[in-house]
Amino acid sequence: MARAFTLLFGVAAYAVFFATFLYLIAFVGNCPSIPYAVDRGPIAQWPIAAAIDLALIALFGIQHSVMARAPFKKAWTRIVPEPVERSMYVLLASLCLIVLFVFWRPIPSPIWSVETPALAYLLWALFGLGWLIVLVSTFLINHFELFGLRQVWSHAGGHEIPAPKFRTPFFYRWVRHPIYAGFVLAFWATPAMTAGHLLLAAGMTVYILIAIGHEERDLVGLFGAEYEAYRTRAGKLLPKFGGR
Repeated sequence: MARAFTLLFGVAAYAVFFATFLYLIAFVGNCPSIPYAVDRGPIAQWPIAAAIDLALIALFGIQHSVMARAPFKKAWTRIVPEPVERSMYVLLASLCLIVLFVFWRPIPSPIWSVETPALAYLLWALFGLGWLIVLVSTFLINHFELFGLRQVWSHAGGHEIPAPKFRTPFFYRWVRHPIYAGFVLAFWATPAMTAGHLLLAAGMTVYILIAIGHEERDLVGLFGAEYEAYRTRAGKLLPKFGGR
């Protein structure tokens, strides 16, 4: 029963994540069919709106980074069973994003607006490409392990997950963090940039740069000289071709 519950929890957490991920795309893209979007929702005076929005970005960033660190995981798994640790992380990250969606305060002041149809279509294409890079990159490493499903499935079957091996498939040959690169592209590529959208894009980009520093220290600790050598031949967020 415990293993069945663990599996059910992991599947439920993944379902919440995937729905939240799809909503995030619609939120950033200002999809007209959703109740809350980056440029649509309850309005507040801009200093209050900016303070609320920055707090929401910080809430997501702190949860996302702190819970991913090894010392926190070691302490956390004294409370939460190890097989569901990743699923719990994914669920809480999704809940932080849901809080951001609901309490986000738009700041509608225009920063830029692209009127040329061809250029606007190009920006929308880059927006879509960014999200596609994010999704494809998760599958290039191990999508189901990244979001906790492999852990609960292996636990339910009584199997151990093998130790991680260093691999650089496809995008990872040239970019060390293609998932983050896809997010940056998706956040910034828009034909109509408002002050609120700019705040979201800038805040998330700052968080991503901070997160990369923490992740790279963890990866060096895990893979040692192999990852150090990789850093010389692949770019951080931009592709580096022909690196040795």
